[in-house]
Amino acid sequence: MQQGSVIRQHRKIGPDVWCFRWWEAGPNGNRVHRRIVLGTAEQMRDAASARQLTFGLVQEINTTDIRLTGISMTLAQLADHFHQRELGRSNGRISYSTKRAYKGYLDKWIVPRWGSYLLPNIKAVEVELWLRNLERAAGTCCKIRNVMSVLFNHARRYDLYDRNPIQWVRQSAKRRSTPDVLTSNEVRHLLGALKPRERMMVLLDVATGLRQSELFALKWKDVDFKNRQLWVTRSIVQQVVGNCKTEASQKPVPLHDYLISALRGWHRRTPF
Repeated sequence: MQQGSVIRQHRKIGPDVWCFRWWEAGPNGNRVHRRIVLGTAEQMRDAASARQLTFGLVQEINTTDIRLTGISMTLAQLADHFHQRELGRSNGRISYSTKRAYKGYLDKWIVPRWGSYLLPNIKAVEVELWLRNLERAAGTCCKIRNVMSVLFNHARRYDLYDRNPIQWVRQSAKRRSTPDVLTSNEVRHLLGALKPRERMMVLLDVATGLRQSELFALKWKDVDFKNRQLWVTRSIVQQVVGNCKTEASQKPVPLHDYLISALRGWHRRTPF
């Protein structure tokens, strides 16, 4: 059974990082050296702190070892494994905003409540009761439930656990109250009270329905004045520029003549 090793590695740019190293069998029977970054030396002061994050990784690389049969991991250990595999910068499959949301729900709600539980001891009925008693909107509770489900599916994908009890948790996302939708007259008064830059942003959002992250990342080269459309190709969250949340978001957005006129006026005022 492999335990791997934890080492501190120096980088030319940025703080030192703690790395986990192990060997695995290659396609030709040869041994291949693997390495994964656990975090920076600023986040973990010593090797013992870094080693605590490797329980899931050790179980993953030893999945075929009969000596590990019957050993269960805690949800906190599974969350650490999920963080290493899915929420790192190298994973471009998940957008930065989604990674940030996953980490927020895990750190604030899921791990504090269920982190010490062994995976077999987490039951659907108990989770459902916990969500029902949370003083949060139904939409928030539904997102917490969905992130827990993603976590268990991650465990199944890496053969760390064989089932997902969260699939049986009932949690509606229905709003408790009807959202307040502005009338055209209210929108007109709002636009009239704003300064030119803010007015242009609100007008774009009202007319296109873009997400905030997509709106803030727009550049003039994204505006096709000739064909009256807007190309949404990137998003920005906490000053991190990345891809849009979904592929559908990257389709061109048609622009009304009034919006084209407003954009031309703003273009004359600023090159940015």
